[in-house]
Amino acid sequence: MESNAQSAPVSNKRLWPGRIMSALPVLFLLFDGVIHIMKIPPVVEGFAKLGYSITLAIPLGIIEIVCIMLYVIPRTSVLGAILLTGYLGGAVATNLRTGAPLLSNVLFPVYVGVLLWGGLYLRDNALRAVFPVRR
Repeated sequence: MESNAQSAPVSNKRLWPGRIMSALPVLFLLFDGVIHIMKIPPVVEGFAKLGYSITLAIPLGIIEIVCIMLYVIPRTSVLGAILLTGYLGGAVATNLRTGAPLLSNVLFPVYVGVLLWGGLYLRDNALRAVFPVRR
């Protein structure tokens, strides 16, 4: 049996901002996954600079796209967000390891993760029930 939080419709004042907030990182990560699969020159250069073999580009691109697909499907959106959080954590670790600038490079995946979770929080009653905002 579903709880009221799961079955109650999300209000439009939360749904549309949540969708927009989710769309920004989804579009960015989808683009990123596709260019990994295409192995365009900036990806090849980036992998070399980060110390990764270019043979990892396609598997990473596929993983990224699968995680995004899970995130955009309402029934699996929390799983997708959890998996994307792990993926983005790897990006933070990689940037830290290479000594990249903190605010622009190292924390960029954190900003993406905040948008992913923030958008999901706005559009998912069940998630808000688990993590209520207290006044």
